[in-house]
Amino acid sequence: MTAEWRGKWALITGASAGIGVALAKELAAGGANLVLTARRQARLEQLARELTAKHKIKTSIFAADLAEVTAPEKIYAFTRAQGISIELLVNNAGFGAYGELHSVEVSRLLDMVQVNCAAAMHLTRLYLPEMVERRSGDILILASTAAFQAVPYISTYAATKAFDLLFAEGLAEEMKAHGIRVCALCPGSTESEFHVVAGQEKFMRRPETAEKVARTGLRALAAGKSYVISGLGNYLGAQGERLVPRRMVTRIAAGMFKPRHR
Repeated sequence: MTAEWRGKWALITGASAGIGVALAKELAAGGANLVLTARRQARLEQLARELTAKHKIKTSIFAADLAEVTAPEKIYAFTRAQGISIELLVNNAGFGAYGELHSVEVSRLLDMVQVNCAAAMHLTRLYLPEMVERRSGDILILASTAAFQAVPYISTYAATKAFDLLFAEGLAEEMKAHGIRVCALCPGSTESEFHVVAGQEKFMRRPETAEKVARTGLRALAAGKSYVISGLGNYLGAQGERLVPRRMVTRIAAGMFKPRHR
C-alpha cells in the first residue's frame, strides 16, 4: 500500500517522535523519499540516517518550530531551494495541554492553536497550488477522536482537532475535481510521547501502537477516504456519541478527565 508513493517525496511534520516516526518508517519501507521536519535536529538526523541506510531512499531534514508563525514559509522555501516536489504532505505535528483553562499558560495555549491549526492550514495552502497544477498529490492531517466532542480539561486541544477534522473533510471535497486526496487521521490513545508532554499519562486506555495508527492513516488516504478513526473501539465510541445529547457526552468526558487531586 505505501508503495503507492515509491520514488515520490513526502514531507512529514512532527517527524521526531511517535506517530511521525511511524509514518516516516512506513513510507520509507514503501520506497518514498522523505523530508523530515521537527524541532529536534539530532533526532531528525538519526532517523534520516537509519531510513536511508535501511531502505536506500533519499532523505532531507529541516529543523523548525511550527509554533513560530514564519516556520511554514521557511519549510516551503527549503524544499523549493532543494528542488523537491512534495507529492504527499503529512501535517502530523501537534501537542496538547491538560488542566483547567485558567491554569494553563497562555503562551502554551496560543502555541497549541498555532501548531495544531494555523501551521497545518498554512503548509497546506503553500503546497496545494503545485498539486493542483499537476493534478496529483495527497494530504494527510492528524486529527483525533477528541475532534468528535468537547473534552473538558483538554478543551483547547479538542477544539484544535475539530478544526483539523473539518478542515480536512471540507478540503477533500474541494480537491476531488483536481485529483488530490485529503484525509484526516483520527487516533485515540496512542503509544507515544504525546500524553507525557500533555500531562495525560494516567488517562491512556488500551493505547494503540503508533505503527498501527500510521498504517491505518496511509491506507485510508490511498483509498480516498476523507477521514478515518483508528481502532474499532474508538470508531464505535465516536459514532455512538451521536446518539447521546451533546451535554451528556461532555459531562461524561468531564468525569473521566477531571483532576483527581481535588
